[in-house]
Amino acid sequence: MTPVVRVYWLITLVFLPLSLLWLHLSTGGVYSASELASNPLAVFFTFVFALWAICGGYDILFSVSNLRRNYPVLANIRYFLEHFRPEIQQYFISNNLEEKPFSRERRNLVYRRSKGLNDTIPFGTEQDIMADGYRSLLHSINAVHIDDSEARVDFGGPQCSKPYSASRLNISAMSFGSLSSSAIEALNKGARLGGFAHNTGEGGLSPYHLKHGGDLIWQLGTAYFGCRNKDGMFDDGAFAERASREEIKMTEIKISQGAKPSHGGVLPGAKVTQEIAEIRLVEVGKTVNSPATHPEFSTPVGLLEFVQRVREKSGGKPVGFKLCIGRRHEFLSIVKAMLETGILPDFITIGSEGGTGAAPTEFANRLGMPCLEATHYVNQALIGAGLRDSIRIISSGITATGFDMLEKIAVGANTVNAARSMMLALGCIQARTCNTNRCPTGVATQDPFRSRAVDIEDKSLRVKRYHNATVNSFLELCGAMGFQHPDDLKPDDLLRRCDEYTRTFTQIYAPLAAGQLLTAEIPSDYSADWARAKASSF
Repeated sequence: MTPVVRVYWLITLVFLPLSLLWLHLSTGGVYSASELASNPLAVFFTFVFALWAICGGYDILFSVSNLRRNYPVLANIRYFLEHFRPEIQQYFISNNLEEKPFSRERRNLVYRRSKGLNDTIPFGTEQDIMADGYRSLLHSINAVHIDDSEARVDFGGPQCSKPYSASRLNISAMSFGSLSSSAIEALNKGARLGGFAHNTGEGGLSPYHLKHGGDLIWQLGTAYFGCRNKDGMFDDGAFAERASREEIKMTEIKISQGAKPSHGGVLPGAKVTQEIAEIRLVEVGKTVNSPATHPEFSTPVGLLEFVQRVREKSGGKPVGFKLCIGRRHEFLSIVKAMLETGILPDFITIGSEGGTGAAPTEFANRLGMPCLEATHYVNQALIGAGLRDSIRIISSGITATGFDMLEKIAVGANTVNAARSMMLALGCIQARTCNTNRCPTGVATQDPFRSRAVDIEDKSLRVKRYHNATVNSFLELCGAMGFQHPDDLKPDDLLRRCDEYTRTFTQIYAPLAAGQLLTAEIPSDYSADWARAKASSF
């Protein structure tokens, strides 16, 4: 018997009877409301010791917790504090740079920009600029001003008949279901006010995405929500009907995402309400599986044929695909398929380091190439195949600042998508309860009582202000480096601290010359993967 258990029995066997005797004597055995109210101390102590006895007795006799059995009552204090550990850590212990995935410094920057407040810092940087892996830029004495008109990029390759002019920064994929209806509305209205695009996520095209008329990128996941047959296959008619809407500017076929690459999902039947069923074209109350791979294709050539099919059904709007880079030869297989078939996507989205939804820990922590390296790799592969000028690249990793945008664009992206920083602009506090339906700010929940906390009018303005301030910061950084246009940025312009020296991305990662993969002189970093790649299989 542990000392705590001995103390428990001592208190229970001595003080509980004494408190009961005190209550009995003080009330004269009459336990009426008036008598109890006139003896508050006796009632209080009796209640406390009775609660102690019941709680401890349950812990010792019935609890499955080792700690509760050996430390009755007191062990519950540990679990109580553990429940609030993230909040305690966030508010009282962590410094401005420690928290992940967004430090307090980065969150505060998003909050202040979304509110239109001053976003400067006093007394110098807190960053360890000599730390291994620290990334930075070199400024120019001949700084210039870049006009806001340079903050847009045209999407639509030679096989696209309805190109789209997109902002350099757009809202990344977040589904209705992952986010609340009010959060989706606020994001979309913010996109309309700010003139940028909003990715629907794979959960389908909901009324909340359409209500305010913001530009949309419709994402098609493996379950084809919103354009599927009863057997889960792609429904050309249902897609064509929805894709013809003016709000739909582009379509993105999601092969894999950063949070859980090569992992499917399950939508439990209990969550398939009438509303969800109508949006996703599934049966009410029936569990729906999202497979890990697309049922419409299984080869690189099949992927590109599906891209062409979707582009035709959308009326010629830009179509691309999103993936998290894993085995490099598999992406090169897609590149070879482009060369063999002549079918080109209008854009490729690089996903990594997600995300807003729940994901298995090992998948989120250990799978996939980091976003910056993956963006650089895809850019170089397309250059080496002579395809880069016809295909746009969207980089969708952790993005909160103008520098986050710039480094992705410097290594090869044309535009950048942000998800969690847009959630922060809505009022998210990084409570990390997205998978519990108990989001304290009403952003990532389907609880109508909680989601009512999101004021659509106010939060849409915050999303717009955050977007505009971040893009302006990006343009200012470009100008400070002496560039007249963001497209002038190159991997040489991004520096990384390595082994006590500062090196450019070009020095760290082997660059490819235009069309070099089509010659006999392929660098060793690419040769083995290029030789292994086949257009006929992944």
